Amino acid sequence: MRIIFAGTPEFAALALQALLDAGHSVPLVLTQPDRPAGRGMQLLPGAVKRLAQARELTLYQPERLKDPVSHGPLRDAAADLMVVAAYGLILPQAVLDLPRLGCINIHASLLPRWRGAAPIQRAIAAGDAETGVTIMRLDAGLDTGPMLLRRGVPIGATDTAATLHDTLARLGAEAIVDALADLESLVPTPQPADGATYATKIDKREAALDWRQPAQQLERQVRAFNPFPTATAILDGVPLKIWGAALAAGGGTPGAVLEVDDRGIVVACGSGALRLTELQKQGGKRLAAKDFLNGFPFAPGAAFDAG
Repeated sequence: MRIIFAGTPEFAALALQALLDAGHSVPLVLTQPDRPAGRGMQLLPGAVKRLAQARELTLYQPERLKDPVSHGPLRDAAADLMVVAAYGLILPQAVLDLPRLGCINIHASLLPRWRGAAPIQRAIAAGDAETGVTIMRLDAGLDTGPMLLRRGVPIGATDTAATLHDTLARLGAEAIVDALADLESLVPTPQPADGATYATKIDKREAALDWRQPAQQLERQVRAFNPFPTATAILDGVPLKIWGAALAAGGGTPGAVLEVDDRGIVVACGSGALRLTELQKQGGKRLAAKDFLNGFPFAPGAAFDAG
């Protein structure tokens, strides 16, 4: 097939690589404009752009696609199909209608659960036992189109957004290749109304741990927000990033430090307790609790801001 591919981050790059390896022709790659990143805030290309450049594919990086004039390169590509994966721009109906066979999306959840921008993080934070990928036809709604193929995976007890992202990226790459191989036989299935939830974009303000919440919820929050935006807590006025945590025995005033040893820092929650196992000071490195305590010692009786 002649495929226009639209995507930006690593999740999408794995799918593009799989399509190329499967022998599909990609006359055009749509990806978001380079964005400033890092301490120097330099403009950096996304993973899809880097792959497209390495494979000498034609790139197109429009700021938006609302103006019909911006549709010229897509029309000129004369594609059979557009494949979309974590592109980051809303595609107007005029764009969806351009390819002969329409547009197909790779979504990182088992639709209709977790439509929207942050399905991986929301699934972990909610305590879901399973997630997966859905190959779906795009329509004008937000991840509301009919489903072609769904593949599930369990969410492990230690999965973070980073590890689950990598699992789903591989699964999505395999699923899109399989879907295109069987495209004529796949029957579009409308999404059921029951069970639909929306994975709203992650707000950095959500990162602050509220110690008044149950330990189980906070442990999921730490995993869901690793690596972004990373859970945070404040101890004696010092902001800390919390990269790793585990449930622990104990209880007390929310935010109170109950135990400190090489295994971590045990903090009382609204119910139960949480052992902080990997921490980071502002401007410092991520450290295991044992190493962190060497440069930032404190003892039981200290207290984090409750939230």
